[in-house]
Amino acid sequence: MKYSHKQMVDWQIQFFTMTAELLLALRVVLRFFNGNPDATFVHWVYNTTSVLLEPFRNVFTSFGVVGRGWVVDYVALFAMAVYAAAAFWLMAFVGKRK
Repeated sequence: MKYSHKQMVDWQIQFFTMTAELLLALRVVLRFFNGNPDATFVHWVYNTTSVLLEPFRNVFTSFGVVGRGWVVDYVALFAMAVYAAAAFWLMAFVGKRK
């Protein structure tokens, strides 16, 4: 089965976005429940997602502590929204091209 150029670009955009969203959601959950950064898996998630968060580091200056030390990672939530919006915009742009 042959795929068109548009289908391949769509698939690449979707793959990147879903992977980034999944990793960032995992980071949000781990940060919220105080995942131990010394644990190998948690350390890997934090290191992997730090690249995705780099453009947004200074958007929010402080972390929000909800209660009992739970932390809401606003930067990661904002990054998830931006990556989803960018993917939506790119998919619409690719769809309009001939």
